Amino acid sequence: MGPVLAGVLQLLALIGALALAYIPLGNYMARVYSSDKHWRVEKWIYKGIGADPNTEMRWPAYLRGVLAFSAVGVLFLYLLQRIQGILPGSLGFSSVNPAQSFNTAVSFVTNTNWQSYYGEQTMGHVVQTAGLAVQNFVSAAVGIAVAVALVRGFARSRTGELGNFWADLVRGVIRILVPLSVVAALVLVACGAIQNFSGIHEVGQFFNGRSMGGHQQWNGGAVASQEAIKEVGTNGGGYFNANSAHPFENPTPFTNLFEIFLLLVIPFALTRTFGVMVGSIKQGYAILATMATIWVGFVALMMWTEFAHHGAALQAAGGAMEGKETRIGVGASSIFAVSTTLTSTGAVDSFHSSFTGLGGGITILGMQLGEIAPGGTGSGLYGMLIMAVIAVFIAGLMVGRTPEYLGKKIGTREMKLAACYILITPALVLIFAAASMALPTPPHSMLNSGAHGFSEVLYAFTSAANNNGSAFAGLNANTDWFNTMTGLAMVLGRFLPMVFVLALAGSLAEQKPVPVTAGTLRTEKPLFTGLLVGAILIITGLTYFPALALGPLAEGLAS
Repeated sequence: MGPVLAGVLQLLALIGALALAYIPLGNYMARVYSSDKHWRVEKWIYKGIGADPNTEMRWPAYLRGVLAFSAVGVLFLYLLQRIQGILPGSLGFSSVNPAQSFNTAVSFVTNTNWQSYYGEQTMGHVVQTAGLAVQNFVSAAVGIAVAVALVRGFARSRTGELGNFWADLVRGVIRILVPLSVVAALVLVACGAIQNFSGIHEVGQFFNGRSMGGHQQWNGGAVASQEAIKEVGTNGGGYFNANSAHPFENPTPFTNLFEIFLLLVIPFALTRTFGVMVGSIKQGYAILATMATIWVGFVALMMWTEFAHHGAALQAAGGAMEGKETRIGVGASSIFAVSTTLTSTGAVDSFHSSFTGLGGGITILGMQLGEIAPGGTGSGLYGMLIMAVIAVFIAGLMVGRTPEYLGKKIGTREMKLAACYILITPALVLIFAAASMALPTPPHSMLNSGAHGFSEVLYAFTSAANNNGSAFAGLNANTDWFNTMTGLAMVLGRFLPMVFVLALAGSLAEQKPVPVTAGTLRTEKPLFTGLLVGAILIITGLTYFPALALGPLAEGLAS
């Protein structure tokens, strides 16, 4: 079997698995967030935090809950890293320095999971499990909660109430993320991923059964459980620096495909949840079709760039194999790279800096779309719904009619909020990247010069501001400048958009439904799906094309 055929068959198998999970998982999540009953363990949690889960919140109160909970998470994780040196199970690692502690705390609380450190050489068992792994669960649950609040804004009328943040948060963790992660962890352990709390082991280096004379140090850890929520929650922070290219995290081609399935299943299934909650399954399918069209298109384009190789060495290898694991191959690495950058996962099973010039550009563009195809847990859905609002506004301008979406008028207030949402992230990316290139010290962190070096910096801030977390490699991000600036980009890129999303949800929930007429744009039809795909690509292209032309496009066209 040729490598191209193997890649296509893996893609088809992945699509089949996602299709099988779509309806049952989507319906289940809709029931979770629509139920008025509380599990016993949930009641204990509400009592412990002093929250009343039955109290409805308007958008300012919902937002205060999101911000307060996240602020406490940043403070706790920062302090945990700062005192690591005196904690049991630290594996002898010292406390993390202030700038890196801030960056890491912000990174995991914002669901970015950007890592400017070697995981196996920096974080002990307590920080990994009680700090980073916990944030993998709750940060993902926060994203789903905000998405559900926006869906309620479309579904409800004549009320500003969007549900209860604390109930949505707890249910997301207890009823969705924990069960899925337990099953996923068991599968990974059965397939060879490690799960222990062992210390550091020194092992010899061998080649073909003969000792090479050198030694390496390896430490164990609760890797499989963290790997599971890393993918299920579209987090991406790896236990080891090599991330999902490390055999302890991702042992086989099967686990590789399984991990891609995990990082895609909730974002895609949430479109079904959306359709059920707004009372129109077809609306959910329209959003699903938009996401799937972009995802499949990007995967096909990535495979083409990585298989359409030049030169005798690349032809002999069957593709652009630099930076890719031989046990995984070009096809599966391409699927993983596109999936992790079109979601907010940021996990990697290959190194994006080693992709072809155009292939690396595809990973950057995937994040610059806003990670909405299918996006992160929750963030992908609310990002796509914002783009749907903009698309119906554009359609309204074309025909001279007040735009409507799901029975709600899209007026001046709604468009201002949507416009602020789509402008904030590009502003962060371009301003921080420009400052890093203009100042004298930050460019010293670049391993490469020219177009590829610029791509390293552009990728870093694109990843941070879009809460992706993957790295282009080649950039030394463990400096005061990059730790601080990427940390600020992560905070602003996560929470400012949430402000606009929740304000939009409150505005929509207060409206009374508009009756459907002959002039209403049918947003469940393929025509709207095409309009939405076009709007996403055009808006992103106009925003980022100059920066992309200086980096990956210039490199790709020159090679």
